[in-house]
Amino acid sequence: MAEGAHAPVVAPDTGAGGVFELLWLVIALPLLGAVLLLAVAPFLPGSARAAVDRHGHLLGTATAVASFGLSLVLFLSLLGRDAEERQVGQHLWTWFETGSLDVGMDLLYDQLAALFLLLITGVGSLIHVYAIGYMAHDPRRRRFFGYLNLFVAAMLTLILSANFVGLFLGWEGVGLASYLLIGFWQHKPSAAAAAKKAFVINRVGDIGLSLAIALMFATFGTTDFGDVSAHTGEASQGTLTALGLLLLLGACGKSAQVPLQAWLLDAMEGPTPVSALIHAATMVTAGVYLVVRSNFIFELAPVAQTAVVVVATVTLLWGAILGCAKDDIKKALAGSTMSQIGYMMLAAGLGPVGYPFAIFHLLTHGFFKANMFLGAGSVMHGMDDDVDMRHYGALNKAMPVTFLTFAMGYLAIIGFPGFSGFWSKDKIIESALAENLLVGVLAVLGAGITAFYMTRLMLLTFFTSRRWEEGVHPHESPRVMTVPLVVLAALSVLGGVLLLGDWIVTWLEPVTGHAEHHEPPLPAIAITLLITAVVALGVAAAWFLVGRREVPREAPREVSFATRAARADLYGDAINDALVVRPGTGLVGGLTLFDRVGVDGAVEGGSAAVGGLSSTMRRVQNGFVRSYALSLLGGALLVVLALLAVNLG
Repeated sequence: MAEGAHAPVVAPDTGAGGVFELLWLVIALPLLGAVLLLAVAPFLPGSARAAVDRHGHLLGTATAVASFGLSLVLFLSLLGRDAEERQVGQHLWTWFETGSLDVGMDLLYDQLAALFLLLITGVGSLIHVYAIGYMAHDPRRRRFFGYLNLFVAAMLTLILSANFVGLFLGWEGVGLASYLLIGFWQHKPSAAAAAKKAFVINRVGDIGLSLAIALMFATFGTTDFGDVSAHTGEASQGTLTALGLLLLLGACGKSAQVPLQAWLLDAMEGPTPVSALIHAATMVTAGVYLVVRSNFIFELAPVAQTAVVVVATVTLLWGAILGCAKDDIKKALAGSTMSQIGYMMLAAGLGPVGYPFAIFHLLTHGFFKANMFLGAGSVMHGMDDDVDMRHYGALNKAMPVTFLTFAMGYLAIIGFPGFSGFWSKDKIIESALAENLLVGVLAVLGAGITAFYMTRLMLLTFFTSRRWEEGVHPHESPRVMTVPLVVLAALSVLGGVLLLGDWIVTWLEPVTGHAEHHEPPLPAIAITLLITAVVALGVAAAWFLVGRREVPREAPREVSFATRAARADLYGDAINDALVVRPGTGLVGGLTLFDRVGVDGAVEGGSAAVGGLSSTMRRVQNGFVRSYALSLLGGALLVVLALLAVNLG
């Protein structure tokens, strides 16, 4: 990993006045929208409730937009401060105090939080606007927007919390909101099952995070970022390694990294705006944020840091392979998200040299992935909710706005020169090559696979021959859905400006620390040409294997083992079933048997023995005087016989 020192979290300026006094409103606004739409509206009188049902989506969108406006003002105000004064704190109240544990509801606004707030509220607002059109005919639209508001508020709580306990509150809120949104159409068994699957798998990761927080308190006596950062040097290497690995487990759950990745593709059962929000601005980015925010732990735990790199490298290839075999347009994009989050985690595992590029790619990915997910929703809208790309083809002319905006996201994700992904992903690969040649080569391979499956998606959807069913009439989406696409397409193109003059590196350095960069094995221009050539090969392979051939409406059944494995998500569910579910079921069954035979047997056997003894004794105590006289006579005879035996002996 790169040599460098972590940047300790300094004591934030809790006396900052002006607009920073309104920091709490960034969370409160969408939370208020959620409360009004979910908790208040159902108890309103009939006419008032009907009005909220009709216009609640506008309230939900307005709170998200207002939160974005405030986040933008806060960011501009932070820009006006000197670098050493850009950590602003706000104490709201003491959450709980017991013994030596004192946890405040405290907020921390710094360079890292500022970028996340703009992404969450900005992209989140565009998704809210898009959802106005997408969910126009859903009878439960008011509830849907309440859930969206809750999701945004929980993610903002996670980002703005100044301690790990507050972060955990937002962490669990995100998990709850994702469960509600993934299973929003719970009348579909597949949606209900996907929601439960996401919820359960995330709880596994949450155990890791909760144990890490408990270990922090036991070791440092606090969970505040600043205090933990100041005392990490006093902890043993074993403790720091355990903390890092537990935090990584938590990150794997939220960010769908191997081995806790199986929920992500199934989560596509939710409405498309949910998919965009999860993948672009909220849930899956939480794990990356956790690792970067906890840099003061990982920098002193090289074993845990290496584990981050290994998990990330496996995941970026795992997700890319899944994307190659999916015919469901949303699941292909979900595999892409898994892979791209892998790139971010890889950068975070490289240490200070990679932290800024992890966040840089997180931001650009938020732009182009939201663009493409909403574009996929637009395609579904025009194709009667059909998600199978084998039923598409030649949609570029039928849906020109959707096609052009989606194409901008496609060029960004494959790393076409000049587009946002070109700048962010290439910097990660360049850093990886400089730190570890094998990891860097695998990252380059991942870029080539990305180009292949994304080109395949473009060809199946917008080019090749028309494969629509009779009666399907593809059409462009309404403006309320296409305007967000245009804005996100522009950001997909222009997102690379954050790297001008190394702005994002300099901006984040007070939080992520300074690193001494290692020299890559090739000059930077040679690495760029290499990556571009590999991407071109991926595009060409997709063209020769898909673009030049007739695409059948049904997926061929006679396929290679590799294709079958990719279609089955590389047997992720089977692996989890073999390693976790079956052993867990067996353990529970064994404990149940032990409880029934051992514990219950001992208790019930003891009571049965006592009962039998009492029944026997009851026969002796029968209440008849003659029986008692006979017993006395018998006893007396026994005593006499005993005395005779003693005397004769």
